[in-house]
Amino acid sequence: MNIGIFIYEHAEVLDFSGPFEVFATANRLRGGEGRFNCFLVAETTAAVSARAGYSVNPHFGFADHPALDVLIVSGGIHSAELHKRPVIDWITTVADRATIVASVCTGAFLIAEAGLLSGRQATTHWEDIADLRSSYPDVEVLEERRWVDEGGVVSSGGISAGIDMSLHLVERLAGRDLAERTARQMEFDWRDNRQVSSQVAAK
Repeated sequence: MNIGIFIYEHAEVLDFSGPFEVFATANRLRGGEGRFNCFLVAETTAAVSARAGYSVNPHFGFADHPALDVLIVSGGIHSAELHKRPVIDWITTVADRATIVASVCTGAFLIAEAGLLSGRQATTHWEDIADLRSSYPDVEVLEERRWVDEGGVVSSGGISAGIDMSLHLVERLAGRDLAERTARQMEFDWRDNRQVSSQVAAK
């Protein structure tokens, strides 16, 4: 099962490395059976400068990646990506063939721009809720949710919520037991999608 994580200039580091770690850990716990083939995809294979100058080498570019079963679109400083027609067209094309398209944080804006959230519920980082609502009024944007699962399209809040969502995807794709063992191996307190903490919600 091919899990492609889309990255770009100024992507939030944990928005892509968190999900990557979840699927890599799940694989290890399966004894190397390799159910999840997880890799990073960018427009090209040139190094990407993620948030705070974190340099990352994508495994594949748009032209040479394997067919994707799951696409995860990371968040970050996403504004430039919204205006790149090749990026939005690529997301749309992949979505036509993938089983699941997911977003972390402001990655929701990119999949919304591709039309994947029209008439659906979704969420994003708490700081960007109002902007997502105003930019895409045909999307029902939910607050105080770690992730929102709409079947073929799944969205999450920011950073740590993307790890929560990725564990949820492991549960969907390979069962609750593997998801729980993965969270335990990562020493991660897997939170459900009902509410964020009162501290974050108050902001």
